[in-house]
Amino acid sequence: MHLELIDYGIIALYFLFVLGIGLMLKRKIKTGNDFLMSNRNIPLWITSLAFISANLGAQEVLGMAANGAKYGLYTVHFYWLGATLAMIFLGVFMMPFYYGSKARSVPEYLKLRFDEKTRTFNALTFAGMTVFSSGVSLYALAMLMQVMLGWDFDFSIWLAAGIVLVYIFLGGLTSAVYNEVLQFFLIVLGIAPLVYIALHKAGGWEGIMQHVDDAKLHVWKGLSSPKKNPMGVDAVSMVFGLGFVLAFGYWCTDFLVVQRAMISRNLNEARRTPVIATIPKVFMPLIVILPGIILLALQHQFDGFQLPVNASGQTDYNMTLPLLLKSFYPNGLLGVGITALIASFMSGMAGNVTAFNTVWTFDIYQTHIRRNASEKHYLYVGKITTVAGILISVATAYVARGFNSIMDLLQLVFSFVNAPLFATFFLGMFWKRTTGNGAFWGLLAGTLTAAFVHGISVAEGKGGWIYHYTDFYSGTSQAFTIAYISFLACLIVTVVVSLFTTPKPDHELEGLVYSLTARIKDAEQRWYKNPLWLGIAVLIFTIALNIIFF
Repeated sequence: MHLELIDYGIIALYFLFVLGIGLMLKRKIKTGNDFLMSNRNIPLWITSLAFISANLGAQEVLGMAANGAKYGLYTVHFYWLGATLAMIFLGVFMMPFYYGSKARSVPEYLKLRFDEKTRTFNALTFAGMTVFSSGVSLYALAMLMQVMLGWDFDFSIWLAAGIVLVYIFLGGLTSAVYNEVLQFFLIVLGIAPLVYIALHKAGGWEGIMQHVDDAKLHVWKGLSSPKKNPMGVDAVSMVFGLGFVLAFGYWCTDFLVVQRAMISRNLNEARRTPVIATIPKVFMPLIVILPGIILLALQHQFDGFQLPVNASGQTDYNMTLPLLLKSFYPNGLLGVGITALIASFMSGMAGNVTAFNTVWTFDIYQTHIRRNASEKHYLYVGKITTVAGILISVATAYVARGFNSIMDLLQLVFSFVNAPLFATFFLGMFWKRTTGNGAFWGLLAGTLTAAFVHGISVAEGKGGWIYHYTDFYSGTSQAFTIAYISFLACLIVTVVVSLFTTPKPDHELEGLVYSLTARIKDAEQRWYKNPLWLGIAVLIFTIALNIIFF
């Protein structure tokens, strides 16, 4: 791939722009609350786009294109089944608890609902997950720069990490949020022309139907058995593992995305933020999954579209999008496309780092190390934590090199942390008898169960570090199964322990449990401003898409 001066100029302009946003916001960052929570003063349209963009990092853009080539149309389940309903549920039912409790983070809500040990356990596991996810984003960008720009892998990692560090260090969460909005538009403008050009080359949708295996062109057909679909999962794993456990575990409890709604100006906007975000989410497969399916059609019609192999000798599906960019974009437009991928990385990594520094500062440092320091002190701690988070992300970036689909890796991580956490939230919000001891031991049991199942199962050469007991058809199938087993383990242990321990009195749970919280009456007459009716409309449309592509 040969880049001209105009391509490098576009990339450099983007770098200068994101740094400029940080410099512009620096003067507004005076306290720890400003740096870590944007003082809860971000407009609705910004929070909605940031909500969707926080999940649109490099691992999403590169990883979903990779899964499109690896699994075909089944990949849309990550959106239509694994996101939409959970996002609507978050906005309609869960945001009143998060926002109304005045909690600054998800772990802090756990402290209010349960106790300190539950909060600390979640804070530590979440902190580890965020820096790991940040490292995956960093690896994705370094790989991109190495393949497309010819830059050294190690140099790319440190350059990209340095730029993210500077603009978060200057502008905090607000800087990350505004850059996420910029990134959303860059992704659409940078990738949409590629989809159009490549689809035309492949012969349109008819060309895809003719040249792509029929098994990869359905959403539900073939889920009766793992052997009948390329994803290697069955309907139970798909619906319960992804559609319920992983979907609700991620969108409803992961502080990375919930934080974008929590910084809204009021409760109504906080509730509408995830619901409005479902609208672009439903259409994102056109941008991030369709390129992988188009590549399959091109491989059967033309030479030069074969994917390379990675260090493990496996097909490197992560190179799907870079290969298409290299094949179809002329100079100038190539710079825009590469900048879009760089922007997705920047946003994904920054989102994880800002969530990490908030949780570490409020839920670990302020709680256990120095409780009553000044706001300026917590501002300094937040900045130091940002530096530490970047350095840990650099270290974890090298771990991701052994996976041929970074989305498989991320789903595995989520099955360890988010799956059991959702069981805790589900019981805590809707069963007032749930106790702090039950929540803590349930979370611990769920996480350990996930590790055990991974240790006795193998998928694509990964796992089996305890004993090679069983095999899965794919890393995705393994992750889905681990997710629902860890969820059930947490659920069962939490219920049993709660029945034998003393719950909090009702007056301490007001505003934290559904049965003890006053119902919200949506006075807004226009349906599209009412979270419930807007969510129902999006849900009906999503169901229609599932029927069309059955």
